[in-house]
Amino acid sequence: MSILGSLRSWIGSSVFAVYYMVSTIVFGVLAPFATVLLPKNFRQPVLNLHNKGLLFVFRVMCGVKVEILGRENINKDRPVVLVANHQSEWETYVLQVLMAPVSTVLKKELLSVPFFGWGLRMVQPIAIDRSQRTNALKQIISQGKERLDDGRSVLIFPEGTRIAPNQEQAFNKGAAMLATSAGVPILPVVHNAGYTWPGKKWRKYPGSIRVVIGPIIESEGKKTSALHDEMDVWMRAEMAKLPKGNDVLFQ
Repeated sequence: MSILGSLRSWIGSSVFAVYYMVSTIVFGVLAPFATVLLPKNFRQPVLNLHNKGLLFVFRVMCGVKVEILGRENINKDRPVVLVANHQSEWETYVLQVLMAPVSTVLKKELLSVPFFGWGLRMVQPIAIDRSQRTNALKQIISQGKERLDDGRSVLIFPEGTRIAPNQEQAFNKGAAMLATSAGVPILPVVHNAGYTWPGKKWRKYPGSIRVVIGPIIESEGKKTSALHDEMDVWMRAEMAKLPKGNDVLFQ
């Protein structure tokens, strides 16, 4: 990266970090009141004001372009099990905006984070204890079906944790199990956001993010293993096509 590019990265990341902190505190303070006062259907749109603000400031201040392919595959009138690879925080925000209303499967510790966790509670996440795998899976199935019956999509990151763009990890079968159990389709999504917004790092990098939203994968008449394999094959193939490294970052 050039000196000018590196300077922009540091300045943009600093401004974004300040905005992120202030915005999260403000919405975190307001979230408990919104949860009590607002009807359920209004809570996600309110929280998405926060999400859209973060995404906008990130794009502008950090010099990031976003390309989203496959928007035509989104049908908000039909809840789905939404699956995506997990590289950063960016996809957790953008998928809530694109697929609202959506409940995210996440580790329960996040709900205890001051301000941030208070905002998460607004949108009925499925908070699991990852150390209790059997109970966590039962919880995903039972609460996931409740959310889907209520008209909310369920977002699952089948890798289970953030994975660097140059690494791979097996996908768990939780998404396929929920989809077959609830009789709803899977909507797969892949992206390469980890290059510009690396996981667990405050510094952001100018570049481009590509998101590919796949065609829905119907669950009707399929066994869990077959549905999982179909999802896995599509996601692996599309992830291999995404720009990588210097093809993503602006020099």
